[in-house]
Amino acid sequence: MTKLRNDTLIRALLRQPTEYTPVWLMRQAGRYLPEYNQTRARAGDFLSLCKNPNFATEVTLQPLARFSLDAAILFSDILTIPDAMGLGLYFAEGEGPRFVRPLREEWEIRSLIVPDPDVHLRYVIDAVSQIRKALNGQVPLIGFSGSPFTLACYMVEGCGGTDFRQIKTMLYQRPDLLHHILDVNAQAVTAYLNAQIEAGAQAVMIFDTWGGALSHSAYLEFSLHYMTQIIAGLKREHEGARIPNIIFTKGGGLWLERMVNSKCDAIGLDWTIDMSEARRRVNDQVALQGNLDPAVLFASSNTITAEVEKVLASYGHGAGHVFNLGHGISQFTLPENALALVEAVHTLSRKYHID
Repeated sequence: MTKLRNDTLIRALLRQPTEYTPVWLMRQAGRYLPEYNQTRARAGDFLSLCKNPNFATEVTLQPLARFSLDAAILFSDILTIPDAMGLGLYFAEGEGPRFVRPLREEWEIRSLIVPDPDVHLRYVIDAVSQIRKALNGQVPLIGFSGSPFTLACYMVEGCGGTDFRQIKTMLYQRPDLLHHILDVNAQAVTAYLNAQIEAGAQAVMIFDTWGGALSHSAYLEFSLHYMTQIIAGLKREHEGARIPNIIFTKGGGLWLERMVNSKCDAIGLDWTIDMSEARRRVNDQVALQGNLDPAVLFASSNTITAEVEKVLASYGHGAGHVFNLGHGISQFTLPENALALVEAVHTLSRKYHID
């Protein structure tokens, strides 16, 4: 594989010195880019876009052509795993992801099996290989998966945007069934991320979108426990290079100290927690990623620059910060505002990396 020409992200995730703070954006390949919408129209629909390695490669590279980002992230969807389990993923127009066969009966849950990523998710693994080759060492490629609990939310509820009634009823009435789903999911995510690493991913991230909906004890038992299990099973090195991992729980600021104990390399933060407070609480044991409110990108370039400076100043001097949004970039964001953010991070952050 080609040697990385820009390894700033990898060094930051491993808390090694960098010349500036690296930046990438969650959902950086997406509907806010006109070229993405054109490619999606050619593909026919979102799932066809995800399942075609050529299209996935094309849209993964699109934001890098516009912005001086320090990483590419695989274009895919977190629900590829439950789809590979046979739950029948589809996207209803204007309603987001849905499953034809959500998990409601005990026999369905007991019948779940871990999909073989090299067979049932081959299109993703092929996309990773193709994207890594196309990048040609420009920047690192991030692979990802949903967390076991977040996947379970969709698998049990059958869709997103719910009040979590189905899965929380299962959590309290039949925790054994939910633990079974989560254990299968954790095995599946571990195999899936390791397959991505073998195919060329140079860092991996676990997205726990719905973990913040849980109570304190439930988060530790039903979400963080299984992410910790995954981290223990991940390949930490490939082709002689260290493969850092990131965990991100939206609304997870309550549990930072516990997240450190997962042995992750980095923790993603949403915009509800102060970066300096987070850094103090993790005691520089892990890198931190984040945490600009995505809504800032609806403001003027001057405001974007000022808000970027606030985040950088809050983290302060030294290694271990990856700049990102606190969640995914909105489809209504103007591309020129994303450009203003990236340029502000690269310009303003250098003073925080002077010895």
